Order: sequence, then structure tokens, then C-alpha cells
Amino acid sequence: MAHRNVPYFDHNATTPLLPAAREVLLQMLDEAWHNPSSPYRDAARVHRKLQDARARIAEVVRRAAEEVVFTSGATEANNAVINWARQRLGVSALFLVSPTEHPSVIESLDQVSVDYLRHLRMDAAGSPDVGHAEQLLAESETALVACMAANNETGVLGPVGEIAECCDRHDVPYLCDASQWIGRLPARDLPPSAFVVGCAHKFGGPKGVGFLCVPAAGRDFHGSRGGDQEHGLRAGTENLPAIAAMAAALEFAEGHSAEDCRQRTDWRDALINTITTAIPGSQVNGRDRDRLWNTVSLTLPRHENTRWVTRLDKLDFQVSTGSACATGSNAPSHVLAALKLSAEETRRTIRVSAGWETREEDWTALKGAILQVWRELESDSSSGTGEVISV
Repeated sequence: MAHRNVPYFDHNATTPLLPAAREVLLQMLDEAWHNPSSPYRDAARVHRKLQDARARIAEVVRRAAEEVVFTSGATEANNAVINWARQRLGVSALFLVSPTEHPSVIESLDQVSVDYLRHLRMDAAGSPDVGHAEQLLAESETALVACMAANNETGVLGPVGEIAECCDRHDVPYLCDASQWIGRLPARDLPPSAFVVGCAHKFGGPKGVGFLCVPAAGRDFHGSRGGDQEHGLRAGTENLPAIAAMAAALEFAEGHSAEDCRQRTDWRDALINTITTAIPGSQVNGRDRDRLWNTVSLTLPRHENTRWVTRLDKLDFQVSTGSACATGSNAPSHVLAALKLSAEETRRTIRVSAGWETREEDWTALKGAILQVWRELESDSSSGTGEVISV
């Protein structure tokens, strides 16, 4: 069955495989299937291709090649760094974490006693308070600070440079989940002293592969044991076809200019201005902070977000209610809760997230579709066929 060509606005959940990545993936599946750790010539050829992909990714993120460790994705990398930090200093050191982190960070920290877990204070837009981080670092021994580069629900950018400086002053490891940043904003701007996490399927690569930048200060890091792969930092046979495709996708994404970002920011803002003007009471979460050019978290004045998503899907527009990792959960978004939205407001929030292939006409068409759905839902409510949710 042919794939439906519909306007896709859920890139923060996953992205379509880029043609350049697909070409490399298929080629490597045929030509580079040997185990790169085996001793014969064909395996050595595969190992060279693996190292070439590592060097290309390292060049993009401005790291030494030996600092780039391949993983199965961001969840593994986040869990691995947290587990390493726990083992390194034991159970009596603090973990400082932004309350808007991805579930792969939040839930991994469930194993840390609440006595040693501190949430950083947030402003109304969902940006961590750097002064609070500095205060906590000065007061107590700290095992790790976790503060993501860009939020997956709101697109708000974290103060990663300032957090990194605080951590450097106090010689504390910094976990920077950059899954939503890398491939959309220049990876070279991420702090070189941090554990930086990238995930291929967020920027046009295949699923099930990612990378972790391990800084020089973390050379005692071990993500998993059972083999000497990845400089002994992460055991397991590397998936070269997926890794090579990831490198191709990353190079494509990083090839976009600052002007490309500005243009797409204008398209995003045109949608925001139209919707907030035409639908009184709608609001954009994190609007007053620097955000990813591709992301809009929109709280509507009425009607459940699942109804919005379903109606838009019927018009062939794909948006989401928030993090794909929380789909199927009835719990309110922890990200929006940290922004002081009520549980009822979070259930009126949708997320729009575009990609590099999203065109201006797609944004324009989405504006029209949202306004059409608003009129339909209001009509249903006034005729008694739909549920009205009070503001």
C-alpha cells in the first residue's frame, strides 16, 4: 500500500527517513554486514567505515572522535549516564534535574532517593533558573546535573551554556539531552564539557540508533559491559548500516543555514499570530523564550486535545497532544505542569512540530485546518453534539 502524502507536523516524535540516509542504509546492509570487531579483511573494511562515520559525526558536534559513542538512542544514553553517576559517587550525592526533562531522565531518577533529588526552579516559560543551580552546586556534593537543550513539548531552549559553566566551576558532570536540538540548531553550539545525547530518528535518520558524546572528564564512564566495542565504553556489536545512515542524515540537517532557520521561524510565527488572533483565549506555551523554529505548544480555549487531533487527522494533518512517550497515558503532561498549567489546560493543548521538508504552504494549510476544526467543534457544542469544557 502506498504511503499517504499528508502534511506531517509531529517531527518531535519522529521524522521520516531522509533519502540520503535511506540510500546509505540500503547500501551498507548489502555491503557492510560483517562484524566490525572480527579479525579478517572484510571486517576491517567495515571497521574503517564505522570509524569514518564516527569522525563525520564528531566533526559536526565539534568533539574528538574518541568522545563519540554509538548507542541505540537517547533513552539508552540518558539511562547510562545517570547509572554511571550513581555508581561513581554512591547514593549520598545530589542529582539536580530540570522538572521538564524527557521521561528517560525523569523515570531513570526514580531509583534515586527523594532526599538526594532536587528539581531546579523554573520560570513561567519553562526555563531553568541558573542561579538556583549555582546555589545548589555550591551547597552540596552533586553527582550530576540534567538539563535538556530543547524541550520536546514546548521547544523552549535550555540555558545550556550557563548550566555548563556552573558545572565546570564545581567539577560536576552535566547531562545535556540534545535530542530535539541536534539536527535543528547547530550542534557546535552545545557545551563541549557536557555529556551530549543525540538521536538519529529525530533528524531524518533510522530508529534505534543514536550517539553520546562523552567528555574527557568522563573517561571512566561505562554504558554497558560485555565487550570492548566503542573504546570499551559501550558493549555490543555496532549497527553500522544505521550508524552510517545517521551520519548522512546529520550532515544533511547541519547543512541548513541560519537564514533557513529564520525563514521557518517566520512561518511558525505566522501560524501563531493567526491562531491566537482568530481564536480568542488560545495561548502559546513558552512564547516569551527562545524556542526551536519548528515547535508550537498551543493551548486552546475549549475542547479536549484528542478531539482536535482526531479532527485534524481527518483533514489529513498530523499533530500530537504532546510527548509521544506519554501517548495513552491519562496523566497530565509533567512539562506543562511545570509551566503551572492546570491539568484541565494540559488536556486542551496540542503540539505542532515541523521538519526541514515542511513547506510554507503546509504551514498555511495547517492554519486553515485549525480554524476549520475550531468552527466545527464550536458548532457541535452549540448544537449539543459535543462536550464543552469550561475555561
